[in-house]
Amino acid sequence: MSEREFVAALRGLEPRYWSSHPFHRRLHAGDLTREELRLWAANRWYYQRMLPQKDAAIISNCPVPEVRRLWLDRIVYHDGRAEGEGGAARWLRLCEAVGLSREEVLDERHVTPGARFAVDAYVNFARTRPWVEAVASGLTEMFSPALMRRRVGDMLAHYPWIRREDLAYFTERLDAVSDEGRQTLDIVVRHCVTREQQDAAVAALAFKCDVLRALLDAIDGATKG
Repeated sequence: MSEREFVAALRGLEPRYWSSHPFHRRLHAGDLTREELRLWAANRWYYQRMLPQKDAAIISNCPVPEVRRLWLDRIVYHDGRAEGEGGAARWLRLCEAVGLSREEVLDERHVTPGARFAVDAYVNFARTRPWVEAVASGLTEMFSPALMRRRVGDMLAHYPWIRREDLAYFTERLDAVSDEGRQTLDIVVRHCVTREQQDAAVAALAFKCDVLRALLDAIDGATKG
């Protein structure tokens, strides 16, 4: 494919992103109970805490120093440079805001088997597939800024016990995820030069979309069970 066709194929997967999932629609409409919000936050925590391990797997498989240096920043972003810093710490703050104790989040007592299976499958994908496919799977970054902006407004409007500062994970992630999305797309376009590589990159992004939707399926099912 030409570069334009390749990028269009990747962006064409946006309808499969989890923004359209029924659980997210209920979250944004203000229809979740406090207990449902807690279950969402606790299960999403497992995804957040596994992202640095996914990124470390990409680094371990990647032979390109330039890419490894760029990707290292993502691990630091989520883990922070010290205890209490980084994206994971900001997610814990949101968990506490919806009424979870730090202990019950960290011991993962609320993580459903389906959510764990979906997240573990994503990390395993990054460990076992060619590095550029694992990078391409992260191109959901292209779709997330608009959803994050909407989430901040909708959560503040519908869940009055949540304060803007409790949503720091989203508000501080907006600029970073936009930059990362452009960076990731550039890497994928530069390193997927054959049709086979391009098709594999598109399939990898589709897989990631399926992982995210499976994660919400598991949460949604638990709230109804």
